[in-house]
Amino acid sequence: MAILLYIIIGVVILITVLALLAPKSYDVSRSIEISKPKAQVFDNVKYLKKQQEWSPWAKKDPNMEKKFTGIDGEVGAVSYWNGNKEVGEGEQEIKKIIEGERVEGELRFMKPFRSTSISYLDLTESGDGKTKVTWGFKGENKFPMSIMMLFMSMDKAVGKDFEEGLRNLKSIMEK
Repeated sequence: MAILLYIIIGVVILITVLALLAPKSYDVSRSIEISKPKAQVFDNVKYLKKQQEWSPWAKKDPNMEKKFTGIDGEVGAVSYWNGNKEVGEGEQEIKKIIEGERVEGELRFMKPFRSTSISYLDLTESGDGKTKVTWGFKGENKFPMSIMMLFMSMDKAVGKDFEEGLRNLKSIMEK
């Protein structure tokens, strides 16, 4: 009986230590320069339906179910998706627009696990009619997911997808 008690205490201590060491938040982003004026690029990225054209996840499941509600390109517009195990199920809502500069959204994932993150697209002029686009998302790692983040890198998990999406956007914009 004493051995079982020591094992339980050890497990509780281990989980507590891991929870204290675990990262409490994440912020993953990537940037690219596009040879088009900022206003023209912003006109593409502020629309949820246009984002589907360059989204890396749209390519991972071309047959995913998609629904759009609200007025696309305005605060309150929502894009819902339900796809294969690579894309899961969730929705993105436009929460804030700073015209010509930033689109902020809330990503609500339902599958494969529930979580909420803030997504953002920032645009800055980089001279000579070029635009720097930064695409990212950030959020909080809640227990017990925070412990998983000790062994998994959010940057490695989605960073390459952001890079691919930005390359797709650049290709579309520079045609």
